[in-house]
Amino acid sequence: MFSTNIFSKSKGKLVRYLRYRKNNETKPGVEVAGIIYDISNLVSDITNKTIEDLLKKEIDVSTLKKVDTYDKLDVPIDGIKKVICIGLNYEDHAEETGMEIPSEPVVFMKATSSIIGPNDDVEIPRNSTKTDWEVELGVVIGKRAKYIKEEEAYDYIAGYTIVNDVSEREFQLEREGQWTKGKSHDTFSPIGPYIVTKDEVGNEDNLKMTLHVDGKLFQNGSSATMYYKVPFIIAYLSKFMTLEPGDVISTGTPPGVGFGQKPPMYLKGGQTMDLSIEKLGSQKQTTITL
Repeated sequence: MFSTNIFSKSKGKLVRYLRYRKNNETKPGVEVAGIIYDISNLVSDITNKTIEDLLKKEIDVSTLKKVDTYDKLDVPIDGIKKVICIGLNYEDHAEETGMEIPSEPVVFMKATSSIIGPNDDVEIPRNSTKTDWEVELGVVIGKRAKYIKEEEAYDYIAGYTIVNDVSEREFQLEREGQWTKGKSHDTFSPIGPYIVTKDEVGNEDNLKMTLHVDGKLFQNGSSATMYYKVPFIIAYLSKFMTLEPGDVISTGTPPGVGFGQKPPMYLKGGQTMDLSIEKLGSQKQTTITL
């Protein structure tokens, strides 16, 4: 299994990989105990081509330069080739939508052009009346996986992140065709701010997950109600497609989405979404209209 190999001053502290932007340049870093350190001396960037080797490196934060100021946090890994999503994967979310957990996972894709940073603005598409929110546990693949066994799955995980699976429900459910067209509008995939490795997270089956809209709590759940668990999902997907380093799997959402409100409630321009997952940090987006 991957190991962060963090030691020295960071020993016993949660370490989170990130990419930060300063003066129009994106650089790699780690966050330890609320302090960001630059790791440009170890890797030029955190990408789908460098992630596997990066996680094998020893990092001593006492040798790293602190990042005192930055403009924003970017997507924590560059070169994502696939965003693969699992639908209706939380028992309590399926219940609120009036749908049943499927006998096999619902799998759909999000266009990579929908990827944005964790705190970037989210667009409400033209003619949209049903844009919705979904806080999700994201799994970042660390090495090539094809036809793997469930018991081997953790060996292929680089780490975990937060995904907001923003969705336009009319496009997704009321227009004929696949869910993808309701999931792939530009800005519909905020990812980050961190990648946190498996050994740092521990048990990903019991992480608190929340999402607020304009300060009001809507989603207040836990990964404990996930039906198809992470190892099963990775092994299952590897039977249908090769998983490559940097691929992100978004594993489903707990209850509290706008579609599940009574009556349903959807996003409008000028609203804010605040998302958090235990140990993985938080995101904040403002909605804008086109």
